[in-house]
Amino acid sequence: MGSFEELLAALRTKDVPNAVVQSINAEIHTANSFSGTSKEHRKKFRKLQLNVLKILEKELKLVIKNHYRNMWLVLGMSAFGIPIGVAFGVSIGNMGFLGVGMPIGMAIGIAVGIGMDNKAMLEGRQLNVELKY
Repeated sequence: MGSFEELLAALRTKDVPNAVVQSINAEIHTANSFSGTSKEHRKKFRKLQLNVLKILEKELKLVIKNHYRNMWLVLGMSAFGIPIGVAFGVSIGNMGFLGVGMPIGMAIGIAVGIGMDNKAMLEGRQLNVELKY
């Protein structure tokens, strides 16, 4: 729970509109009123974190550290890596080389994501928090 508390502390340093604060408080109230097993509670808490992050990104364009890197890592592998792997496989005549494109796409995705994270930091849209899921 420490990282979620860090997220809330980082939010206190930003100028957050009242409507967004109310949305976040409603999410927290829903999670606090949840009763279930310890495992179900952890699952609900992870969902709470993700919901709060979605609200912040959608309403205020605020993101946590490495948000874009993590998102673009997967997008790079799927959008760039698979087509590059297929191109390798077709050109060599052995589709076993399909996997060669995945790390290339991953590197491209990480590079794009880091660039977007740096831009968000320079624009003051990045919270000084990195959540562990």
